[in-house]
Amino acid sequence: MLVAVITMGTLAVISGLLLGSAAMRFQVEGSPIAEKIDAILPQTQCSQCGFSGCLPYAEAIAAGDAAIDRCLPGGAACTIALSKLLSRDVEKIDLVIGSTPRKMLAKIDEKNCVGCTFCMQACPVDAILGAARFIHTVIAKECTGCGLCIVPCPMDCINMEPVLPTITSWKWVYPSAGEGKS
Repeated sequence: MLVAVITMGTLAVISGLLLGSAAMRFQVEGSPIAEKIDAILPQTQCSQCGFSGCLPYAEAIAAGDAAIDRCLPGGAACTIALSKLLSRDVEKIDLVIGSTPRKMLAKIDEKNCVGCTFCMQACPVDAILGAARFIHTVIAKECTGCGLCIVPCPMDCINMEPVLPTITSWKWVYPSAGEGKS
């Protein structure tokens, strides 16, 4: 019995040492610039940029395979922050999504919801609350407006609605320098 315990302990120590040295030798380090880019992105994992999440998009930007203006939830602020990090001129960037995208919010028509949970499974930020065979609802503060919940809904009871500005969220849009002159 004692010999078996000593043998197993010795094998465990040797295996641990081999695995530890292999981990150190074959260590794969991530790109530090991709990590900085990923820190700027809003982490909504919405796939609106064409990538499966924020980290793959950040890695593609770092590799030069993707434009920096594809993050819809981040909008112009994210694009400008990325341009500063990567030392790219903002005027030369093609803002394909506009200056500031309109925030959208998923709304579930509760009269038609059958509680299938497909929308909950598709939501990357867990903004949909409900259970199987019960009515679901959207947590407005959590919803990023990505629209990934619309396609899997078999009842077609989810719509995207613009978030209207309130007295606390409304921002003044400054007129441009040449506006109003004829």
